[in-house]
Amino acid sequence: MKRIPLPVQATNSSTPRNVVVREVPIELCQFVKFGGLAETGGEAKTLIAQGRVLLNGTIETQKRKKLAVGDKVKVDGHTLIVQLE
Repeated sequence: MKRIPLPVQATNSSTPRNVVVREVPIELCQFVKFGGLAETGGEAKTLIAQGRVLLNGTIETQKRKKLAVGDKVKVDGHTLIVQLE
């Protein structure tokens, strides 16, 4: 499978970043895209299928896995934390 490069992030990749969503649960693939770790939904799904996405420290391959407040999603060193509006 071809590896998809991540978009350039303005923040330090080692610093977790809170991402505020309107409602939970939110699907993992949607959150990866919404959080800016992928430019498209298809790219987010590919990252997940490649095993490059960690959910709370464990590789997650379920694209539609439901996330809750406080869940930590990590992709290639960039960590996002689910927060509710």
